[in-house]
Amino acid sequence: MTPVLSARRIVFWGAVALAFAAMPLIFSQSFALSMLSQMGIAIIFALSYNMLLGQTGLLSFGHAVYFGLGAFFCAHALNLIGAGKFWFPVTLVPLIGGVAGLVFGLLFGFVTTRRAGTPFAMISLGIAEMVASSALMFTAFFGGEGGIATNRAVGKAFLGISYGAQIQVYYLIAGWCLVCMMAMFALTWTPLGRMANAVRDNPERAKFVGYNTTRVRWLMMSLASFFAGIGGGLAAINYEIVTAETLGLVASGNVVLMAFIGGIGHFWGPIIGAVLVTLLQSALSNYTQAWLLYFGLFFLVIIMFSPGGIANLIALHKPVWNARLVQRLLPSYAIGAIAGTVMLAGFFALIEMIYHFEAKETSSKAFSFFGLMLDPMQGRYWIGTAIVFVIGIALVYGVKQVVGRAWDDLTVELQQKGAV
Repeated sequence: MTPVLSARRIVFWGAVALAFAAMPLIFSQSFALSMLSQMGIAIIFALSYNMLLGQTGLLSFGHAVYFGLGAFFCAHALNLIGAGKFWFPVTLVPLIGGVAGLVFGLLFGFVTTRRAGTPFAMISLGIAEMVASSALMFTAFFGGEGGIATNRAVGKAFLGISYGAQIQVYYLIAGWCLVCMMAMFALTWTPLGRMANAVRDNPERAKFVGYNTTRVRWLMMSLASFFAGIGGGLAAINYEIVTAETLGLVASGNVVLMAFIGGIGHFWGPIIGAVLVTLLQSALSNYTQAWLLYFGLFFLVIIMFSPGGIANLIALHKPVWNARLVQRLLPSYAIGAIAGTVMLAGFFALIEMIYHFEAKETSSKAFSFFGLMLDPMQGRYWIGTAIVFVIGIALVYGVKQVVGRAWDDLTVELQQKGAV
């Protein structure tokens, strides 16, 4: 087992830090910087949720409560700093959100963690509804429907850093993201992290050997709320406005999607999910009005065909990678990629034609689909896209057999070598 502070891990985290630092040099456009900032916030939020679900086995439908409350407290702190009533470095303002998340995590967790499983999920849902409705009632703090606006460029600039430019905000988020990732990773190696795994896997046995399962769940939820609050504070700095939606059910649902799509069984799973979900939400919404449908279908496909998430798919290839036999899978994967592209092209074209046929009120309903003009008012386009879709399904079904045989051959070879 590799120690948490081994030279290998130090080199790895150093490489992650260099990657964060180099990102703006590769993606220098303002849109790219904004998306990278959103990804950093989402990574912290998703990893904090994984502390609940992945490590402790607590399915929560209200984790955005702590993210949102941290954001609101940070927004008020920025406004107080701007008014000269409070001095605090903007770089450390996310800590205020973390402390706010910790306090409310201790408070709500004292009640919710007395139960696990379905009762915990339902209690968390009730708390989420209670806090979301309170956001529209207590307008002095939450700002009502308009939310709380703030200004991140407050106080005196330090070494020319005022956080007015997006690149400065990105590096702030990247720094906090790196620190939080390292802290949450280290937590998995602590006695508390091990106890949380034991409570997740077999709470009765953990209680029998002397663990206080309620206390373990309470501590893990409080720490998860702390990191979620830090993510919320960074969101307040990034967007300069916090609304009731920040702590609503939609935000809580988003973090659940991130965790499941990436994979809750692996530390890196929520990171993958956060990056993908942010990318899909930001990129797809610019290309199609039906992006929510595609997003939902993508989630369904992951849950149905890879319940362990994308990280689990990657982990399945570890024995093959260690045996240096990955190249044996590449031909079948390449054929599968072509077949999948054909099927998805036909499917997406059909969805877009249905959407344009129903949604547009103009006389001409023709639209461009990756450079091809499609007109839902003409039957030949429906027939053509349907044929492409059916051909794609047939190709995918055939390639499935090819990939299966390639995996069967590799499994036999790995067993003979003792690699699995």
